[in-house]
Amino acid sequence: MLVICVRACVLYILVLVVTRLMGKRELGQLQPFEFVIALMMADLAATPMGNTGIPIFYGILPLITLLLIHLVFSFLMIKSRRIRDILCGKPVIVITEGKMDYAMLRKLRYTQSDIEELLREKDVFSPQDVKYAILETSGKLNVLLKRKAQPATYGDLVDTAARKDAAP
Repeated sequence: MLVICVRACVLYILVLVVTRLMGKRELGQLQPFEFVIALMMADLAATPMGNTGIPIFYGILPLITLLLIHLVFSFLMIKSRRIRDILCGKPVIVITEGKMDYAMLRKLRYTQSDIEELLREKDVFSPQDVKYAILETSGKLNVLLKRKAQPATYGDLVDTAARKDAAP
């Protein structure tokens, strides 16, 4: 029993160190290759942790290998936009001038309801108020509202007050 606890501690610390060395990202912002590595790390650490018949080295070596693969992919993505596009994908416009691009939604396997939910998270309740909505590679939606739907800014208020003062 003590052996399993020690193995769990060693593998936990190693997975934590490897994860920290891979960089800072929120779980929801993982790129596909990072998600795959996270799943593999969990499986590789769990096997030797629970089975004392498997040498702990059989869990450590693959974790270090995954770290090296991740570092190589990260370096290649920094150097090559093409590799970055292949591994991470590209952001896509899903709404233009208030109209959803249903062909793009089908390609992405998103429904209109999925996009509407993402819009509501941005406090946008009508796709017609959207000039552009871009679905990022992380799955987040960035929204540019049409001018009439944008909240008033200090500049808008100053311009309105200046026009009132200038009126005869």
